Amino acid sequence: MSTPAAEAVSAMAAVDDTSEPPDHPARGGELAYRHRLPTRIWHWANAITVFVMLMSGLMIFNAHPSLYWGKYGANYDTPWLHIGSTERSGFLQVGGARIDTTGVLGRWTDKQGRLQRRAFPHWATIPSSYNLAAGRRWHLAFAWILAIGLTGYALGSFANRHVQRDLAPTRSELSPRHIWHDIKEHALLRFPTGEAALRYNILQKLSYVGVIFVLIPLMVLSGLGMSPGVDAGWPWIVDLLGGRQSARSIHFITAMLLVLFITVHLLMVLLAGPFNEIRSMITGYFRLPADRQGKDAQ
Repeated sequence: MSTPAAEAVSAMAAVDDTSEPPDHPARGGELAYRHRLPTRIWHWANAITVFVMLMSGLMIFNAHPSLYWGKYGANYDTPWLHIGSTERSGFLQVGGARIDTTGVLGRWTDKQGRLQRRAFPHWATIPSSYNLAAGRRWHLAFAWILAIGLTGYALGSFANRHVQRDLAPTRSELSPRHIWHDIKEHALLRFPTGEAALRYNILQKLSYVGVIFVLIPLMVLSGLGMSPGVDAGWPWIVDLLGGRQSARSIHFITAMLLVLFITVHLLMVLLAGPFNEIRSMITGYFRLPADRQGKDAQ
């Protein structure tokens, strides 16, 4: 069974993930060739890339666990987000709201039982011990993999009209009534069945457009905006983002939205049937879900 989150992750890796049309209408219970080999390779490559970038990014954030808007930010400026600690607790502060995070953020115990006062714990960062230089090397190396893959996907998808043919929503699909119907169906875990499971629904299409063409490009652009070299050579990128500190805040926000997306993706995989979902991303074949009444639609 294909889910919006799973399909969006796959789309990050594949230019066109459609197979040859069957010689008869697809029926529930049949095995369908869903993901080509390049798609499957890039899916797992993207999964590794994103997790390494997120964890190395948290290491970089540990060097200065505060976020600001504008061009400047330093220890004595007022951040809009800060992870810190007191003598007895760790905390996350967003604006004027403070949340106790003792044991997880700001104040935690390492593997040797020693008290640490860094923003994110060792199990969430690469490397696990504090090393800003190594964190940057990991982050930038895998950023190239993500950026090159996304660029190749975008160019190829427009060239072969995959975006126009499969991802662009129709006017009827964008109607509030249609979108609300799909939301209700997914909330009730009524996923598409039979041949309908081979087509993208409006939630899948919006997931594609939002993640591939908005979220990740903004994350890449804001990452460039934090680079001193980019600031020197193309200062208009930094100005477009509102300054280097704004770029850093945007980068962090987009990364957290990506974490939310991955969380939803994993949840949907579990709800839709992890064996069928994971098998399809390993072998390419996935079994079409049967009609909810136990019979294929005629």
